[in-house]
Amino acid sequence: MLSLVMAALLPTLPAVHLALGLLLSLWTLAFLARVILSWYPKINLTRGFWPVVCRPTEPLLALTRQVVAPIGGVDATPVIWIGLLSLVRELLVGQQGILTQLLQLGIESA
Repeated sequence: MLSLVMAALLPTLPAVHLALGLLLSLWTLAFLARVILSWYPKINLTRGFWPVVCRPTEPLLALTRQVVAPIGGVDATPVIWIGLLSLVRELLVGQQGILTQLLQLGIESA
């Protein structure tokens, strides 16, 4: 049964692996930009390039701020998301990640 599933998924696995890796990397970079932007509170986040970074990240940060309040005026929520995204990226597409292992298994059995 597992071999039938692998045979069906194997052709799309490299594309999924690449797309997921890129998506998780872009999200991590966006949250890293939010960390850096938090050091400059006078920057208007609604103008210029900044809405491209802020709009996709703000809903997740707002939810996380409800659980983890700013400590001493420092918002730690982007750092939390960087950690979570790094963990997910490593578990799925890292060197020992699930999708990476499936890809290697598929290549060896082909």
